[in-house]
Amino acid sequence: MTTATAPMEIGTVTLIVNDLPKMADFYARALGLVTLRGNRTKAVMGAGNRALLRLIADPAAPQHDRREAGLFHTAILMPDRATLGAWVRYASAANIPVLGASDHRVSEAIYLTDPERNGVEIYADRPRTAWTKPDGTIHMTTDPLDVPDLAAAATGPWKGAPEGTTIGHVHLQVGDVQKAEAFYEGTLGFPVTAHYPGAAFYGAGGYHHHIATNVWNSRGAGPRSPATGLAAVEILADDASLAALTARTGGTTALSDPWGTRITVKGKA
Repeated sequence: MTTATAPMEIGTVTLIVNDLPKMADFYARALGLVTLRGNRTKAVMGAGNRALLRLIADPAAPQHDRREAGLFHTAILMPDRATLGAWVRYASAANIPVLGASDHRVSEAIYLTDPERNGVEIYADRPRTAWTKPDGTIHMTTDPLDVPDLAAAATGPWKGAPEGTTIGHVHLQVGDVQKAEAFYEGTLGFPVTAHYPGAAFYGAGGYHHHIATNVWNSRGAGPRSPATGLAAVEILADDASLAALTARTGGTTALSDPWGTRITVKGKA
């Protein structure tokens, strides 16, 4: 089971940024993404031929408020544990600042932030057999990560984000979890897979989560104001999921959640 085998998955994440060269350099240097195309006002970055991140320059945009609805983090999924272990060794040697690291049972994850305070996660999934409780439900935890053991899994040096790297999930700040569930499950069609206090997780096709929503910093937040940070999340859907979505929305595939976060849906290639 991978996110790519699910009927819906994350395509690209678009960020509004003040300093495009600085931000593009961070995602290249810290996470190994390459610029696939771009100019003075935008950069599309990814791994292999797959676009993962769009950076749109707006030097005049105000900095986003951490208490507003918007991005909690963009989670970049490595294709295997050995690759994540190689990144751990690289990050240590290159003094890449990290905020924390967790073993979530479903995955091993390391957290950092980009120069404009957008949260970033880099992670690798554990085998699907480790994801569930005896009743078959998803079982996510937040436990200490055994970083030395993860680093020992590397089979070679870090050479940048390899082909097969994807946006595994996007974690969002919202004003109300129940309203978020009504949109992300009821309208978009991502089933709720788990709850934490103040948070809900949603995944398609049995994946542990493609989207998460929380109120940890943003409880009661109203509509978003124009600012840096998250501009849009792209969802890739198979034919059946796309047809079901358009039936619910009257044909609309360009949506916004209750706080104004743009969600666009398109068919899988």
